[in-house]
Amino acid sequence: MVNDENTPRTRPERRDAAMNRQRILDTAHKLFEQYGVEQVSMNQIATEAQIGPGTLYRRYRNKGELCLDLIKDSIDLFFDDIEAYLQENETVPAEQKLKEVISSFICFREKKAQLLTGVEGTKSTNPIKSRAQSPLYVELHQILVQLFDEMIRKEQKPYLHSAFKADLVLMALSSDSYFFQKNVRGYSPEEILDLLCLTFISD
Repeated sequence: MVNDENTPRTRPERRDAAMNRQRILDTAHKLFEQYGVEQVSMNQIATEAQIGPGTLYRRYRNKGELCLDLIKDSIDLFFDDIEAYLQENETVPAEQKLKEVISSFICFREKKAQLLTGVEGTKSTNPIKSRAQSPLYVELHQILVQLFDEMIRKEQKPYLHSAFKADLVLMALSSDSYFFQKNVRGYSPEEILDLLCLTFISD
């Protein structure tokens, strides 16, 4: 087989590196399930996985990156489902599609609460900056902006400041805000969805 010298070569992950990665992920998942994301330190993960802290930090700079790797496949499936829904419902009013997207994310948040909290940022990081840089936040923000813009075009509504409204929706759905409303204010996920729709979608 002749290699095209103009084709960039990608080095496969070394076997020992791949084994370390899987050991880290398995250990982190076990510890997170047992103690919760915020209560587990990176050093604890390294010790339990029987690897050096340097090995862990070379692969994951912080716990947020580790949580993102753990939840990556689930995030990909979530966005696949959203994309399929939007493609199959192009003629549905934008308000209805927005409600469905928000509802889907609330369900996703309920199922993946621990890891999403880690992705968004633990106490040792800046949660607002972590969210803004998160691939989950960026992609979901784009979808919300597109749907808010669609409301302008199809419903002939005044300028909605779509990016600003999308920011506020995602802030309301962040771990801290969402679980404050659920656990302190006593709202159910269904009530949170309805209140968000009244605030950001209804006239």
